[in-house]
Amino acid sequence: MTDFLMTTLISTPIKDPVPVFLMILGIMLIAPLLFEKIRLPGIVGLILAGVVVGPNGLGLLARDNTIVLLGTVGLLFLMFMAGLETSLDDMKYNADKAVIFGLATFLVPMALGTGAMMAIGYDLLPAILVASCFASHTLLALPVASKLGIMRSQVMTTTLGGTLITNILALLVLAVVVRAHEGSLTLEFWLFLIPSLIIYTFLILWGLPRLGRWFFQRFGHDEGAEFTFVLATLFVVSYGAELVQIEPIIGAFLAGVAITQLIPQLSPLMNRIQFIGNTLFVPFFLISVGMLVNPGILIQEPRSLVVSGVMVAAAIISKYIPAWGAGKLFGLNFDNIMVMFGLSVAQAASTLAAITVAYNIELVDQLTVNGTIAMILVTCVASPWVTAQWGQKLKPGESITPTPKAGSIGDRVLVPVANPSTEDNLLQLAILLAKSSTGTLLPLHILLEQNAPISPEDKARQSQLLSTAEMIAHAAVANVIPIGRIDESIDKGIARVAEEKQASVIVCGWKGYSTYQENLFGGVIDKIVQRSAVPVLVTRFPLPIEHTARVFLAFTTQQTYASSFGQSIELAKSLATELKASLQLLQVISVRGATVELTDTGLPPDTPIQRVRGNFVRQVSRLLKPNDLLLLNGTVEQKNQLFSLLGHAPEAIARSHPQVAMIIAYFPQ
Repeated sequence: MTDFLMTTLISTPIKDPVPVFLMILGIMLIAPLLFEKIRLPGIVGLILAGVVVGPNGLGLLARDNTIVLLGTVGLLFLMFMAGLETSLDDMKYNADKAVIFGLATFLVPMALGTGAMMAIGYDLLPAILVASCFASHTLLALPVASKLGIMRSQVMTTTLGGTLITNILALLVLAVVVRAHEGSLTLEFWLFLIPSLIIYTFLILWGLPRLGRWFFQRFGHDEGAEFTFVLATLFVVSYGAELVQIEPIIGAFLAGVAITQLIPQLSPLMNRIQFIGNTLFVPFFLISVGMLVNPGILIQEPRSLVVSGVMVAAAIISKYIPAWGAGKLFGLNFDNIMVMFGLSVAQAASTLAAITVAYNIELVDQLTVNGTIAMILVTCVASPWVTAQWGQKLKPGESITPTPKAGSIGDRVLVPVANPSTEDNLLQLAILLAKSSTGTLLPLHILLEQNAPISPEDKARQSQLLSTAEMIAHAAVANVIPIGRIDESIDKGIARVAEEKQASVIVCGWKGYSTYQENLFGGVIDKIVQRSAVPVLVTRFPLPIEHTARVFLAFTTQQTYASSFGQSIELAKSLATELKASLQLLQVISVRGATVELTDTGLPPDTPIQRVRGNFVRQVSRLLKPNDLLLLNGTVEQKNQLFSLLGHAPEAIARSHPQVAMIIAYFPQ
């Protein structure tokens, strides 16, 4: 009787929404933690947990409409986040090498995979689809490469560019195979697909960034509206993919590629997207995939072991051959080749997406799903291990740009706040600088000491301002230490706190002009620069900082001789990287001056550097574009003068371009 009750309990899925959701949350919490303890990716734990609780395991949960719905949302979110990690700008570094490797790591798995699957009895269409799963890959080991400081190495930029090519081609193969399976791969399909796909892709990659930039300009201060816009964009674009007769996951991927240029990697919005996706939607999808797996087939159908073995072997071999061949062609050593292989061997996001679509339309059977899961388990374990083993052997000199060092400008970023609701951009810039160096944000508010005691209202306002700044920093997952102070003057208080807290940089706001009194006697900013022993960034952001499309560093020939010029270059590169913006340098030469070549700057070789002769303000103003972030070097020679340090040039440019963001950087000598 007891055995009968236990069997009935286990075989009857839980249907009450509360315990169902509670069980799924428990899996999301416990499974990744357990598997990371044994140094396996959390993704593996979620899939296996889905196997255990699913209809082919203990039968605790049914793969009903709710699970399918949330799993579909998770699938689209997974592909969207894969797109967010893929930038078209990755193609401009080592573009030729990226194209060669991308085509090789697509064609070799397609050929080898199709042949291997047909050799064990698969028909042509299922064999091609499974081979497309081998061709695509997920950059699962990117966090490993980031920790090793090799993100800007030649092998990394080549692999990133190649990933974009092979993933897009693999998803297109999926779309064609699905149509062929449904019997709709006709001439009319091609005549409709090719033009509509071109128009659709153009509208997404060209139109969506412009629509997003307009929306963020109008409603960028409403964080809820920003996040809702991103979600709406994902599902509108995914539905649009269905209208042009391709899989929605392709639309989700393209939406991520298009919108990533609008969202800085270290911004609060990007953090919210990744947090919601990684902690809720994507785990739902992984658990739902695990529910598809039937472990009993391994016993009931021995051929499942053969399918799994062939898929694992084909995936590994077909990814090693392109890495080895491309590495030899590019003159890379064995360590670089193994890093390229380690990064490209992992199968997860695109593979899961494609095989789920194929299973839903009955193009592949459960044997293939089991084999795919086995392949994912093996490659997800191998990828981080291989990348870590050989990545640590790469020399720092192989990087295109140096990695942040101890004592960098973002170590301890001091930012005075008066009203975070209107100085949001000031905080966002400070957060970007701090997070780029894994540093600490130091928001500061100063109450002026007067003859009368500080009122409770002023103290409460100070506390509220610092709490708001702290909340914004926590939303971006930045280390933060709020500082409240009472001092006799603003400039003295900032300078003293900078020294006491060992700040690495001070970020100040600027209204874009100076009053007559400030021009004659100097304002608060002038006094801060005079007193400061660390760099001071004087900033002006009329529009949200995430709208930056280009970082424009303008300088004179004389400024290139300053010892701090290298710091300006590093700041410009860092801002361009974190804001996902292009970098443009402008050297303004006096009419009779000589041209100075920039050497040992660490700039990528294809960084555009324009040299012009004439008036500095006129030449800079002529070349500025909307959504530029203009970076100027402060005139250090004026530091001991009585008059305003900002000088004529920044104010003249600000007045003629009121919508252009500016940073004037002062570096101590």
